[in-house]
Amino acid sequence: MEKLTANKSVLSWIEEKIDLVKPEKVVWIDGSEKQIEALRAEACSTGEMIKLNQELLPDCYLHRTAVNDVARVEARTFICAPTKEEAGPTNNWMDPAEAYKMLYDIAKDSYKGRTMYIIPYSMGPVGSKFSKIGIELTDSIYVVLNMCIMTRVGTKVLEALGDSNDWVRGLHCKCEINEEKRYICQFPQDNTIISVNSGYGGNVLLGKKCFALRIASYQGKNEGWQAEHMLILGLQKPNGEIKYICAAFPSACGKTNLAMLIPPEGYYKKGYRVWCVGDDISWIRKGEDGRLYAINPENGFFGVAPGTNEKSNPNALASTKKGTIFTNVALNLDNNTVWWEGLDKNPPENAIEWKGSAWNGKTSEEKGAHPNSRFTAPAVNCPCISSEFENPQGVPISAFVFGGRRAKLAPLVYQSRNWNHGVFVGSIMASETTAAAAGAVGVVRRDPMAMLPFCGYNMADYWQHWIDIGAGLDPEKAPKIFNVNWFRKDDEGNFMWPGFGDNLRVLDWIIDRCEGKVDAVETPIGFVPRSEDINLEGLEGEVSKAQLEEILSVDKDLWKAEVEGIGEFYAKFDRLPATLKAEYETLKKNIEG
Repeated sequence: MEKLTANKSVLSWIEEKIDLVKPEKVVWIDGSEKQIEALRAEACSTGEMIKLNQELLPDCYLHRTAVNDVARVEARTFICAPTKEEAGPTNNWMDPAEAYKMLYDIAKDSYKGRTMYIIPYSMGPVGSKFSKIGIELTDSIYVVLNMCIMTRVGTKVLEALGDSNDWVRGLHCKCEINEEKRYICQFPQDNTIISVNSGYGGNVLLGKKCFALRIASYQGKNEGWQAEHMLILGLQKPNGEIKYICAAFPSACGKTNLAMLIPPEGYYKKGYRVWCVGDDISWIRKGEDGRLYAINPENGFFGVAPGTNEKSNPNALASTKKGTIFTNVALNLDNNTVWWEGLDKNPPENAIEWKGSAWNGKTSEEKGAHPNSRFTAPAVNCPCISSEFENPQGVPISAFVFGGRRAKLAPLVYQSRNWNHGVFVGSIMASETTAAAAGAVGVVRRDPMAMLPFCGYNMADYWQHWIDIGAGLDPEKAPKIFNVNWFRKDDEGNFMWPGFGDNLRVLDWIIDRCEGKVDAVETPIGFVPRSEDINLEGLEGEVSKAQLEEILSVDKDLWKAEVEGIGEFYAKFDRLPATLKAEYETLKKNIEG
């Protein structure tokens, strides 16, 4: 076996793991097209992947996971920090020594008769000061091929690492895909991730949430930067200037749609464009000019397939047309392509559903694709990918936007009074459950900064880190912080705002506010737009000025109930920053006043 590096810390760690899991063969992933093509062919020969119609979907493949292994498992995800307090009240905690023993007992000899693949990968452009390097060991070709799409993989990564010990260790063992012994454990103090008994992307592509958020958020706290669950988009104005926005939303709030937004026709004709830098994760650092800059550490999109179509997100759909791996969607046997609910209104009659059985989409009650079925697509495929996507310096951020689904409470958009008030606004983020979520509809679920499942340490300390970042910024250069709510409903339960491309109208106002071009109305919760400053041109008959004023209104009685809910949530945190406590008291006073 030819080793691709002489890095002692890498080689000794790999030797230890070889000794633990006992692979039959060891293969270093060099990132070459020749090696990737050979692995695809091998996966197809064993049935692990199915080669799709190469004329219609070049270099595209289908994979099915085990039926018990179709999503991230938060109950099985642990932060293994030295003390429970360091993990905080919102994370599952396990003592590191106990966790290592349990995991190594499960992983022991699990590669017997299997191949170990060693994947050196970079989160972010190789060599950028923003970027971090990881090594993932896996016994799954599916993981290798997905990591080759989602991250930068190969020898150039090891060259950039040199003999440094600053890299994240990742061990993935499929084992028996036993859900009773499935664990995804992060050891922030050790830069280590171990995942056992899963083959599903979110649990086994260790560069994604495990490294890029849980481990990186802890690294960022110690090193003075941020890892955030945020899209990055560039809004181009008719004069050609591009301003960048980072935005955080809980799941099912249209994050990918916003990242790849297509402007309404009137705006498009004037020269407005939206450029996608990233749809999921932002790594943010202070630049030499004192502004905050962000990169997308990923190299691809790991998107939910159902509901993605020509109307809802044409750019995401276009991204899947080549070099994509589809997971748990239906296979159309008539033309050897894929199908999922919401793709179009013509489900195939001659197909195989996601579990592998014959399926007639016209007559079956069963779904063809799993609701969490996925596509892993190269970012470079996206028609609106930003020209700054590979910029090692990142892009300068003008605004942070938080949001969620609130039927009555939050206005369409409001701006925080200052940075610390903005951190408060992010910390109280919440969504009301929809019919798609398990359990009751309309229950408020708090998801601060959309980081609840992904923060690698105590969330109260994470909020303090936000406050500390702000304290180190010149207020003139700091991004302004906003909250949006595309989901306000009228008394009949109808959405009052059209959403999708029309959300550009709100982004346009946000950038105008950042540039000091428009005034706003001060309310108890922050600054809301004057109705005349949101451009409704082209929405005649859909949204009247009176309706817009209703969507922008702040109902003090509803906010009184919200204040109680925030108080209950904050009570979980012994280490709540005094700054947030003060912001909470201010909101309380404003609402009661």
